[in-house]
Formats: sequence, structure tokens, C-alpha cells
Amino acid sequence: MSFLVRAIRHRSFAIGAALTGLVVAAALVSLAWTPHSAVELAVASKLRPPSAVHPFGTDHFGRDILSMIMVGARNSLVVGLVAVSIGCSIGTALGLLASARRGWVEELVMRFSDFTFAFPAVLSAIMITALLGPGLVNSVIAIGIFNVPVFARVARGAANAVWARDFILAARAAGKGRVRITLEHVLPNILSVVVVQATIAFALAILAEAGLSYLGLGTQPPLPSWGRMLNDAQTFMYDAPYLAVFPGIAIAVAVLGLNLLGDGLRDLIDPRLARKR
Repeated sequence: MSFLVRAIRHRSFAIGAALTGLVVAAALVSLAWTPHSAVELAVASKLRPPSAVHPFGTDHFGRDILSMIMVGARNSLVVGLVAVSIGCSIGTALGLLASARRGWVEELVMRFSDFTFAFPAVLSAIMITALLGPGLVNSVIAIGIFNVPVFARVARGAANAVWARDFILAARAAGKGRVRITLEHVLPNILSVVVVQATIAFALAILAEAGLSYLGLGTQPPLPSWGRMLNDAQTFMYDAPYLAVFPGIAIAVAVLGLNLLGDGLRDLIDPRLARKR
């Protein structure tokens, strides 16, 4: 059975792909069109409940909630994509280096990972953004730095298993060096594991960005952010609860979709995991 057919029949993957596709579609559409301006103030229309003109209502500045969520999806995906790319590239390289060299190199990389894991993800991001200053770029750097040891550990563990295989022994007997073996044999065999981890890290990056924005350390005005929308909604929880409901649903849909997508990918890449459940 082809991968595409198995993916369509896999419930977790299909639901995750649909939810993630919905968020990506909203972000892409916002590049060319939104129902209203996401940054333009219209005080005369403030705190309007959901209606035909404003399906999700308006905030305390009269901005359209649906338009802000669409643009916020774009910002969240950009932050997640860039941060995960930073963590994946640097972390995977360190993990492969540790597995190939072993000895003090592996020990140094793993102790660095242990030191980083001693600080919770959000706390580390808050500390970095507090030092560098709030903003979208600094949020990306903070989240990306935390992802480095995560990918380093995943890549190192998967690579160690590959280095123990017989075809690696054959490659070494053929005279191939460690660098060539890593690039030609080890890396292709751990890519599937790295891709699954990247999907899960993407969801966590979106959550981290929303958390930083909620605290005022992430995306800054006038750019919309799901986390800051939740922060602004606190004051109007009783008068306009929809201000918190819709951004909260957007975050839940994005994170749930990516988690289900990663779970489905893991089963599709290694069917033995699915049979063990």
C-alpha cells in the first residue's frame, strides 16, 4: 500500500493534516486578503459581538477579530518554522557529531543538553527575550535555542542505533571515513525521526510564541498575535468573552493539528509502533 493511501486511511494523520491545513490556509489567504484591516483602529465599532459583518466580533479598538486571527496565524507559523529550523539544523548537526566522534565530544554535547533542560522552555525563552528585548526576532531566537538540545538528543540516539548496524560496518570496511558515513548512511536513516520531532516541536513553538506574546515579550503591536489577543481579552472576559474564545480555539486547533500530524507520521514511518498500541 502506498504511503499516500495509508496516510489517508490513518485517522490521526488525516485529522491532523486537515486541522494544520486549515491554519496554513488562513495564513496564506491573509497574505492577499482579510475581511477587514487587522491593524486599523475603528473605535466606533469597538466590542461588536459576532455578526454577518464581523463573524468573530471586534475588539476594544474596533479591529476585526477574524482578520487578526488570520494574520496571527501567519506570524505564529513563521515563528514556529524559523525557530524549529534553527533548532533542527544546529541540534541535528550536534547529535550527529556526538554520535560519530563519541568520547569527550559526545559527553560535552550531552552535558550541554542536560544543562539546557534544567530550565523550563518558557522560562528560558522569557530569560532570553528579557535580555535581548521583546520582539518577533528575539522570540524566534529564544525558541530556536531551546530546540537545539532537543534535536541533539533525538539525533544522537537515532544515530547511535544506526552506527551499530551491519551496513555501517561494511562501509567502514570499504574505507569510508566518519564524515562520509554520517552524510551518506546515518543522516538518511534518521531523517524520518527528525521530521517527526520537528512536527511536534512546531506545535510547542507555537505555544511558546503565544505564551511570550501573552506576557508582552513576543510579537509587538501593531502586528496581531494570538497570545496578546488573549492578554487583551482578560479585561473584557464578562462583557465580551468571545475575545478570548476565538484566539484560544485558534491556538488549540494549531497545536492539536500538529500533534496529531506528528503522531500519525510516527505510525506511518514505523508501522511497528502502531501495532504496539
